[in-house]
This record gives sequence, structure tokens and C-alpha cells, in this order.
Amino acid sequence: MAEADHRFDCLLLDHQLCFPLYACSKEIIRRYKPMLDELDLTYTQYITMMAMWEHTEMNVKELGKCLFLDSGTLTPVLKKLEAKGYIHRGRSRTDERNLSVTITEEGMRLRERALSVPEQMACCVDLSPEEGAMMHALLHKILNRLNRD
Repeated sequence: MAEADHRFDCLLLDHQLCFPLYACSKEIIRRYKPMLDELDLTYTQYITMMAMWEHTEMNVKELGKCLFLDSGTLTPVLKKLEAKGYIHRGRSRTDERNLSVTITEEGMRLRERALSVPEQMACCVDLSPEEGAMMHALLHKILNRLNRD
């Protein structure tokens, strides 16, 4: 029987870091869907609202950088959130060249309704607090290294 050519082991799906990250991300977002459907939000709208709950006002470029989203992805999300009354988009008071996003009172009220989502998701993932903290730290370490430029 011929020996296996181990030069190609690096191409095995099971040896990839990117694949389990991709698959986990996809499955976690799938688990969010029923909870976010109750809030009438997509996952991208939800993470945008989390950033807005934290900052209340940001320019679009800062928001895109915070969420790792380009303007082509972020603009339709912001338009939908504005149509729902959760945010307001307008020219920055300090620099009219920049578009600013501000959370509305209705957007702040949505935060109360979303309060149970993280706890429900923690139950789905079922990691210990230590494992969750370690995973969080490792993922941020990877993101920081990939975005050094």
C-alpha cells in the first residue's frame, strides 16, 4: 500500500483554523435568529444597535471600523434602522463631510427588549465563564493581529 503524502496535510479541512471559526460563526448567527426575529432585527442590525447603545453617536466610518463592515454593507443596515426609528443619520455638527449616526429614544427602548439575548445565547453555547473569557481573548487577539495595518 502506498504511503500517504503528508505534504498535503496542511490542506485538510480538519487542520484549518478558518473553517471552525466560519462554521461556529454561521451556527451562532443561526441561533440568534429566533431571538432577533422577536426584535425585528437581523444579526447585522443587532450588532449595529449594540454599538449604538454603547456610543449613542458615531460617525459612519467609526461605526464601520468598530463592526468590521464596509460602507456598502453598513449603509443599507443604517437605512433600515433609521426607517424603524432606532437611529437618525445626519451630517456631523463638527465636520459636515462626515455622516453621523445618533441613537433615538426608540432605539434606546429597544435595548431593554434585547436584554435577554446575551443570556439566551450563553445557554446555547454552553461554555464555562472561564472558557468564554479565554475564547473572547483569543478571538480579539486574532482580530488585532489581522488588523495591524
